[in-house]
Amino acid sequence: MTFRDLSALSLENLWRTKLRTSLTVLGVMIGIGALVSMVSFGSGIQHNIAREFRELDLFTTIQVLPTEFDLGNPLSMDLDAMREASPLDDEALLLIRALPGVILAYPEISFPALVKLGDAETKTSIRAVPAELGQRKPFSEISFGRFFKSDDEASIVMTERLLDDLGIRLTDGAAPSKRARDDTTRQLTMVASEDVIGRTVTIVTSVFDENILTRAISRTLKPTGRMPFRDETVTLDIVGIQSGSMGFSGLGVGGNAIVPSGTATRIPRLSFSSIWDLLDSGEGEREYDSIHVKVREMAELEAVGDAIEEMGFGTITLADYLGEMKRTFLLMDALLGAVGTIALFVAGLGIVNTMVTSILERTREIGVMKAIGGSEAEIRWIFFIEAATIGVLGGILGLGLGWVVTKVANVAANAYLRPYGMAPADFFHMPIWLILGAIGFSVVVSLLAGIYPAARAARVDPVKALRHD
Repeated sequence: MTFRDLSALSLENLWRTKLRTSLTVLGVMIGIGALVSMVSFGSGIQHNIAREFRELDLFTTIQVLPTEFDLGNPLSMDLDAMREASPLDDEALLLIRALPGVILAYPEISFPALVKLGDAETKTSIRAVPAELGQRKPFSEISFGRFFKSDDEASIVMTERLLDDLGIRLTDGAAPSKRARDDTTRQLTMVASEDVIGRTVTIVTSVFDENILTRAISRTLKPTGRMPFRDETVTLDIVGIQSGSMGFSGLGVGGNAIVPSGTATRIPRLSFSSIWDLLDSGEGEREYDSIHVKVREMAELEAVGDAIEEMGFGTITLADYLGEMKRTFLLMDALLGAVGTIALFVAGLGIVNTMVTSILERTREIGVMKAIGGSEAEIRWIFFIEAATIGVLGGILGLGLGWVVTKVANVAANAYLRPYGMAPADFFHMPIWLILGAIGFSVVVSLLAGIYPAARAARVDPVKALRHD
């Protein structure tokens, strides 16, 4: 018999037992649907993170640290090495900027401040970034207003979250229902964005006052009732408002407010990166916790990173972050996939049961085929084709079931998160490898489930089979 004849006979046998075949296919469909929906969730999270990193052009970013840093074990930093490391100061910044392939390098500058707008005030963290970042995402897509025009501009870009903390809700904001559950106990003023752009805010920072400390010491350390700090104020104009966050703070583009880097140097403030900063006279070069470097293209990332490490500094790239994330996602995908795989193997037991039952019902038919010249290999092929057909049908229908489940779950998740001001997102992703892999896995499981029934059918004694009632 040809393969075509064997296939036709197998399909005819399945069609004769439509109900039993349908139930068996249903079991495979549920198993594949569970497997696909669960794995696509892990794939969706990984896909969203990688896509956002690409959109923010963060794959060309290097974070420079004073010494080596192990992402896998962040608590293992060598304190002696940190003390002996070369200072990450202005001189190092100039050397890094001069490296071939570097198009931008700026220090990590962040400080706490009290922000006052009218009669409202709130505490927040302010970051300093160069105006050149305005040409890159997310700063090139400011929701309202504009980005800084120069590094010395006396201006500030705020987020809608910071405005909310100041008691202002934008009527034309990205999410009018933003954090609605948290707003029930406070009154917010509804204001259009054009009425906020151009207003002046006051930035209040604390500085170390040596005079107060000196007077305290001169009085034989008697309490003066005053801390050795004083407040300094700076006024800035609001030039832009960003919906959502400013990006990834770990790469130097986070915070609820940002100011130009040149303006930040003129804002008096305390630095909390080291206790020795309290006793720093301000003379000499400044030292930074980290420096952020942008290269022209991803191909230059490794060469620039190696050159920086030769200077004695440590580097972290987004590939390092992504590598750690992938290990986490691999574990999560394995756990999610295990649940779906269990359901699929249960369906495989259903296939074994269905085909063994079919052998018992078709014993006389198998005996006739062997009596007229059918070989054991052909008998095995008939049952293998039946098992593969069940696997293909179950795999295709399971993909459809998984797609429906992911769409429903995605709508439900977005509906739940919408009151918290989170933008709609697709939490599930079905790459081509998952689609083809699900069908292939379904067929493989079905074939494995068909090995025993096929072998049992091939071993049927034709003489006994012909006598079978």
